Amino acid sequence: MDRLTERLQSAKRALTNLDEALTIEIPSALERDATIKRFELAFEAAWKAVKEYLWVHEGLDLASPKSVIRSCREIGLLSEEQTVTVLRMTDDRNLAVHTYNDALAEEIYSRIREHAILLNHWLKAIYRYF
Repeated sequence: MDRLTERLQSAKRALTNLDEALTIEIPSALERDATIKRFELAFEAAWKAVKEYLWVHEGLDLASPKSVIRSCREIGLLSEEQTVTVLRMTDDRNLAVHTYNDALAEEIYSRIREHAILLNHWLKAIYRYF
């Protein structure tokens, strides 16, 4: 199995896990935090899969999530509006990883459902080319 296929499968599994966590209607603080962690993992897996796609299919060797996102806009995988949202999602991921307090956790959690939808869309945009 090639590296791109492995990365895409990993991202798909991570998004499935995130979607599962989002089925909890009224999460406890522990479940909320676990959902945030699953979001972090899904985001990491997704951007790295897209990074590999851009390398293999576009010849772009990019090092950061934001450079990958901007390149996706340039080649048409993301619209301008989606790009802005994914860039904000990147900021949420960075805050979740490096800072913790309950108010911030609630704020990030409130956006995760939207983030999951967009992450799924982003990966589906790549799967169109297979």
